[in-house]
Amino acid sequence: VYGGKRVVLTANAQKQAKQLEDLGFGNCPICVAKTQYSLTDDQTKLGAPTDFEVTVRNLKISAGAGFIVALTGEIMTMPGLPKVPAAEKIDVDETGKITGLF
Repeated sequence: VYGGKRVVLTANAQKQAKQLEDLGFGNCPICVAKTQYSLTDDQTKLGAPTDFEVTVRNLKISAGAGFIVALTGEIMTMPGLPKVPAAEKIDVDETGKITGLF
């Protein structure tokens, strides 16, 4: 669908896939965590290249959400945060009044 050639699982990801299958998660949908710059796992291959391989290095179950996360490349998972944290807008004046919370 996205022009890729194939998916390669590292030895670690293959082991995790087997464990997830054994635990009953074999039919879960897959969410791929990859670079935002490309359809590949390589941030230097910008846009929508074709005939690429995606290497999955780690698999994690999001049991509550009902899917498996496939981690690729150098991607890290963490909550999406803005460039400027909301904490920078919080202030306490000389009387103790707090502003900027909401």
